[in-house]
Amino acid sequence: MSHRHHYHHRKPTDEKEMTKLERHDHRVEHIFRRVLHTIERIIAVVTLIILLVSLGWELWKIKNTGMEYFADVNGYLHYVLNLVVGLEFVRMLIDTTPASILEVLTVAITRHVVLSHDSAWSILAYVICIGGLFAIRRFLIRRSELTEEMVEME
Repeated sequence: MSHRHHYHHRKPTDEKEMTKLERHDHRVEHIFRRVLHTIERIIAVVTLIILLVSLGWELWKIKNTGMEYFADVNGYLHYVLNLVVGLEFVRMLIDTTPASILEVLTVAITRHVVLSHDSAWSILAYVICIGGLFAIRRFLIRRSELTEEMVEME
């Protein structure tokens, strides 16, 4: 028969014990945020490397095909705008401010509007979304908060 240890979570009884628990929780939270921030940076670096390799591949195709490469304007725009969205995404991962997040969303929606062949109603919805993002930036976020990191790393 095995013995199981049961740990009962009890409420701290005095001020000293309470501050000790708060410090412990703060340390755990700090470590957790650091790990997440490090993972975000790793993803940003990997994404940036992939984007650079992709750009190199496209430049190689341009060199080898010459002006024929630009015959498919829609394909070219698709590639370039995907690259721009990817670069904005990398910037957002490194600089997690409200401004960078709003820029990624604006660029992604704009990319979709430019490349899609949707109905007029869909395009109107996209334009309203972009207008909403600008309104959020203008009226709901203070200028000082636009460049502040959303997650503080202390």
